[in-house]
Amino acid sequence: MDDNTVLIRISQLADEELELEESHADMPASKEDLARLKTIEVELDQCWDLLRQRRARRHAGLDPDGATLRSEEVVEKYLQ
Repeated sequence: MDDNTVLIRISQLADEELELEESHADMPASKEDLARLKTIEVELDQCWDLLRQRRARRHAGLDPDGATLRSEEVVEKYLQ
């Protein structure tokens, strides 16, 4: 995935996340919607991480295509 593709995916996910959140502004979200929101959050974290890796590799003079999508276990535990 190139940077532009990653950014497009981030935009799509952010739009879907906002739509889901706004659709439940005055009522609780269903279990399915809560699960989807969690999935979106993880995929957003993975996309942002991939974009940061690509930019860092480029900055270091390396091929940005060497960046890899990291697992949920990795990207969700950065702050722990």
